[in-house]
Amino acid sequence: MGSAIPGLAPDRTAIMAVVNITPDSFSDGGRITSVAQAVDTCGAHLQGGAHVLDIGGQSTRPGAVEMGPAVEMERVVPVIQAVRQQLGPEPVLSVDTFWAAVAEAALQAGVNWVNDVSGGNHDPAMLPLVARRRCPYVLMHRRGDSRTMDAMAHYEDVVGEVEAALLRQTATAQAAGVEPWQLLWDPGLGFAKTTHHNLTLLRHLSRLTHHGYPLLVGPSRKRFIGAVLEQPDPCRRSWGTAATVCKAIAGGAAVVRIHDVKAMAQVATMADALWRSPQAGSSPDEPQPQAAN
Repeated sequence: MGSAIPGLAPDRTAIMAVVNITPDSFSDGGRITSVAQAVDTCGAHLQGGAHVLDIGGQSTRPGAVEMGPAVEMERVVPVIQAVRQQLGPEPVLSVDTFWAAVAEAALQAGVNWVNDVSGGNHDPAMLPLVARRRCPYVLMHRRGDSRTMDAMAHYEDVVGEVEAALLRQTATAQAAGVEPWQLLWDPGLGFAKTTHHNLTLLRHLSRLTHHGYPLLVGPSRKRFIGAVLEQPDPCRRSWGTAATVCKAIAGGAAVVRIHDVKAMAQVATMADALWRSPQAGSSPDEPQPQAAN
């Protein structure tokens, strides 16, 4: 599964760049204030090593006020259109939304993927749309919404419960007509999870990759990194993010969703050499380990 998804490749981890067209995102809200600025940011991310640009117009941080689909469309559709006009058809674009109407408008404007933090639970029209449009779909685990998820971070077995929920959501998606090849899984780091839950999920990603769906992991700048580092400023969590990117790749992630594209692309390239391809980086004259007798 996953071979038909644009932006993915078997020999490297895909870098998904966060492009927030929002005034209130947790780490970079309000940084992009115009379509031209958004296009410049997308171009810089591509030059920095991004393989997918994830464009979103609704903050999903804890406590965020939910915008309706009309506001989201006003924010993201002009950016998508401008990126296609100025950067061409080659960049792989994703829309970060849980509204089917926004996803439909974004697909018509030229996006390739739909990235839904609700896993199809927010808008009943989303899964039928994805089935009809046959686009890649990131199915994420989350409990509640931005206002309620912190109060729902209670698990007996966080890995097993996230795994079971993703399997249920996958069955629901397939019952709606979504094909297995369209799906990527996201364990939803930071969404209805404590620091302990997030670290536990990162330690046991192989439980999720075992099912064969490409795994997207989004640890970038998140609160649990700040808790471990005692760093309240999200923009100063790059080294912690780098460690989580390495752990995600070692655990089999196919995609990492990040803010600091150029730096984390280098981290991912090195991590790929260490974990994705055992022989990567070795010279022809370097002795190779011998099999045990």
